[in-house]
Amino acid sequence: MKFRDFVVRDSVIAELAAMKKEDALREMARALVDAGQVMDDEFENIIKAVLKREELGSTGIGRGVAVPHTKHPSVDRLVGTVAVSSQGVDFNSLDGEKVQLLFLLISPPDRPGDHLRALENISRQLRDETFCRFLKQARNKDDILQLLDEADQNQFVA
Repeated sequence: MKFRDFVVRDSVIAELAAMKKEDALREMARALVDAGQVMDDEFENIIKAVLKREELGSTGIGRGVAVPHTKHPSVDRLVGTVAVSSQGVDFNSLDGEKVQLLFLLISPPDRPGDHLRALENISRQLRDETFCRFLKQARNKDDILQLLDEADQNQFVA
């Protein structure tokens, strides 16, 4: 699975305003609503589902990265967005550091394979120091999208 298979290009956020976990999740989910990928009347339910998942353990996986995700019946296909925060978000990360790169995934409950493949792709790409460094330095949506496209073409991971 590639970023292009699930990242909603119109929802990518180059400078996340939020500085706290719930605010960041709301900002990212709102971007998916604004892009027409999540129904507005399901917004709060999706936030609750993501926060419930966070209660199981922070998806702030360390090294400045968080991958919040949930399964929700209001979506009929896997959708996701990417946000970059130059100031960092307090995400209760495993390493205690603030998060600069956030990937939000929402998938239908009956498509667990897609969900796992997307998480695997994100994890694989984020192991690449160069990809993470460039993504953290991205200052606009076009830069982020170009990096995601390059990652899809295996220009970072050997």
